[in-house]
Amino acid sequence: MTEKKRSPRTENPVRITDPKAIRALAHGARLAAINELYSSQKSWTATELAAFTGLTPSAMSYHLRALKKWGIVVDAPNDGDGRERRWKAAGTDLNLDTATTGQTPGLAIVDMELDALRKRISSHAKHRDAARRRGEPDESPVMMVSGNVLKLTLEQRDEFKRRMSDLLDEFDQASVEDQEEIDATPPGTERMYVLWSMLPEVREPAEPAGKTPRRRAAAKAATANPA
Repeated sequence: MTEKKRSPRTENPVRITDPKAIRALAHGARLAAINELYSSQKSWTATELAAFTGLTPSAMSYHLRALKKWGIVVDAPNDGDGRERRWKAAGTDLNLDTATTGQTPGLAIVDMELDALRKRISSHAKHRDAARRRGEPDESPVMMVSGNVLKLTLEQRDEFKRRMSDLLDEFDQASVEDQEEIDATPPGTERMYVLWSMLPEVREPAEPAGKTPRRRAAAKAATANPA
């Protein structure tokens, strides 16, 4: 059997540096829509994207127009009767440059992503528990959350990020090809949420045992001696 050659994906990253644009991303429904648009690289209508977020189509349209303002999403060609506007990602990847704009907006987005992860974990656990109570076989994909501490030079960090990106692109491209050839999609295929991070470890100095922090001591003093 001849192995089908996978055509390499043309990289077209979208780099966001404006703090207002980064702040505009700090919204759960917008992040959900962005994740769907950028991961699928397909066009979607506001109605289709609203189904992922629980919003109304009109509310999702409002968010998509706001994202278009910052060049994060763009209009896509209409298909069919063209009665509803279609949207697509403005590129293949979305990169947020918080190093030059301050960390606050970026941290808000991280909070949103972590909150979404917690909700997905909770939903997954409830689904499996319900299946067990019904006596159904536990065939749900295994959830995995792993934390590691690595000692890396700057060159090794770049290499790690590159190899992780290549691995994600490899499986992402295979997923796209399976969608294009329905018969080739393996049975039991499910959507899997992948979130990974890499950041320097910063250890806060521990408070000496038995020592009251200055702020707390000051607060106690003010309470004991009101003006």
